[in-house]
Amino acid sequence: MPILGAFMVPHPPIILPEVGRGEEKKISNVTEAYEKVADRIAELKPETVIISSPHSIMYADYFHISPGSSAFGDMGRFQADEVSFDAEYDEELVDEICKIAEKGGPDAKNITDKEKKGQGGLALHEFPAGTLGERDSSLDHGTLIPLYFICKKYTDFKLVRIGLSGLPLALHYQMGQIIQEAVNKTGRRVVYIASGDLSHKMKEDGPYGFAPEGPQYDERIMDVCGRGDFKELFEFEDGFCEKAAECGHRSFVMMAGALDGLSVKAEELVHEATFGVGYGICTYEVGGPDETRHFLEEWRREKLSELESRQRDEDIYVKLARFSLENYVSGGKTLHVSDLRGTEFEKLPDEMLNEAAGAFVSIHKNGALRGCIGTIAPTCKCVAEEILQNAISAGTNDPRFPMITIDELPWLEISVDVLAEPEPISSTDKLDVKRYGVIVTSGNKRGLLLPNLDGVESVNQQINIACQKAGIPAGEEISLERFEVVRHL
Repeated sequence: MPILGAFMVPHPPIILPEVGRGEEKKISNVTEAYEKVADRIAELKPETVIISSPHSIMYADYFHISPGSSAFGDMGRFQADEVSFDAEYDEELVDEICKIAEKGGPDAKNITDKEKKGQGGLALHEFPAGTLGERDSSLDHGTLIPLYFICKKYTDFKLVRIGLSGLPLALHYQMGQIIQEAVNKTGRRVVYIASGDLSHKMKEDGPYGFAPEGPQYDERIMDVCGRGDFKELFEFEDGFCEKAAECGHRSFVMMAGALDGLSVKAEELVHEATFGVGYGICTYEVGGPDETRHFLEEWRREKLSELESRQRDEDIYVKLARFSLENYVSGGKTLHVSDLRGTEFEKLPDEMLNEAAGAFVSIHKNGALRGCIGTIAPTCKCVAEEILQNAISAGTNDPRFPMITIDELPWLEISVDVLAEPEPISSTDKLDVKRYGVIVTSGNKRGLLLPNLDGVESVNQQINIACQKAGIPAGEEISLERFEVVRHL
């Protein structure tokens, strides 16, 4: 049985009279819309309510599903501990979600035996979701506030609570697809609640201030979610969302995945930002199968076509890095310059064969960093050899990420930075985050950050990140070097 309905809702504590103490009247339109949501849920009579919450337990690389048979929570941190709930969890549905994740999730059927064997078996293809890592079992306010309104009208349901992650949007959509598959297998009557506020940067006098991206985000997200055209959710760039200080985007994407391939009738009920934070409510009446609404599949086709076109236009430095990584991942072969005879790289430019330099290879997938390793000074006889070695290291030895697998190779965006010789500097005035990279040194600790990186907008930020990478504590005396790079795309 497919999901009965879905709802996009905010979770402002001030909306509760016990917290707002009169201030909630200023957002009475949001309250009225929330009550309509509760009425519709009561009409659907779900056996289980699934809530994805930004304030549940969150990991960078894992979707946490609350375990156990029940949980308690109250609004004590908002001076309203009289608002409390005991929730009974749907353990059978949670178990089914975990089983599907263990088998690899919705993409498992697309993973070949060769890929599994080539990378050490199925374990690397398990979807990163489950009940491990419970740090706090109490219900968070992103869950409690929807329950507050629902339970006024309907209480005969169990709960499944799922946290978000720092993983790319595509994986949040896949998490939603896993949820849908588990719902269908168990035959549950389910309602999905995507809990999440919009931008926190809507007003100068708001609690988080103003950024131009705030109103821009709210306008875009309400348009997309109000129409139910969920493919456009993937077009929100991480940097834009971060500047807008949004809360619920990943929650909305997970909801979209739970409705994958199903017709929906979308309706926007309300949007406002009275207190400087965007609150939006949309409802989704779910119908039968609709083959035009496989949004992740459609987005991936378009993205893959775009990547293939971009790869054809890569310069020789990047093509060489990709060639080295693909040979290692698919066949376990470490290439050297002497191995390039008889390939398209047999005649490399002179500067790649006759000059030595440090080089960094950076790998991104779906807009997120997937690996970056390089050398500050040359360790090989020429730049080409440096790239061949560092491409493998970036894809397989970056301690922040698992080894890249065969099925990931078509989705990778690669860049190569060739470093000029670093020069000591006496002051941060000599730095420019767009032009110069920085090297920080304290005793035996040394850290580097490349120039012109997304999200790095000030010299102090650049230095702090380089210190963090080196394990240099704040306030410790450091020496500085700067360097320029030639970035190849």
